[in-house]
Amino acid sequence: MKKVEIESQRYVWEDIFKVEEAYLRFEKFDGTMSDTIRRINFERGNSVAVLVYNLDTKKLVLLNQFRYPAYVENGPGWITEVIAGIIDSGEAPEESARREAQEETGLEVENVEFIASFYPSPGGCSEQINLYYVEISGEKTKYNETGGLASEDENIRTFELSLEEALEQIRTGEIRDAKTILGIYWLENRLLKK
Repeated sequence: MKKVEIESQRYVWEDIFKVEEAYLRFEKFDGTMSDTIRRINFERGNSVAVLVYNLDTKKLVLLNQFRYPAYVENGPGWITEVIAGIIDSGEAPEESARREAQEETGLEVENVEFIASFYPSPGGCSEQINLYYVEISGEKTKYNETGGLASEDENIRTFELSLEEALEQIRTGEIRDAKTILGIYWLENRLLKK
């Protein structure tokens, strides 16, 4: 493992999220140390995402909601995505996945299958997303058409798309959320292998 020397670090912003400024040096590939550089880290905590597949309808259960950062520069702001949320303190990622599914859609999910953990934007954010897959059928397929926590001002619409429809929406740019795209392509690959 390469060496990193942190000379100073401080929070320049602390609210729901934190922004950290650090001055550091790191070991370069030739073994020498870099000059001192400044880096900014956006801290939002780690999160989970849950791709839900309804075995009865052979469709994905997805969400649509307004996301201000996706509105500001690149629009349109309303994003189609999988169930997702921040992992609460002391909560295991699998517990968080189940809690988020219930809060956002009303679904009571049981068996969550791990897909991958990844950094969505490691150049500026320390967040790691843990992506899971869940299959539902029978009585377990009943979800709320609208949901989310009022305390978080969430306004979520839940709906279903076939895998083919979801893949087409990725191609046309209607689905732009990275964790959702990753999950959809993972499912396509899984179903192709069967």
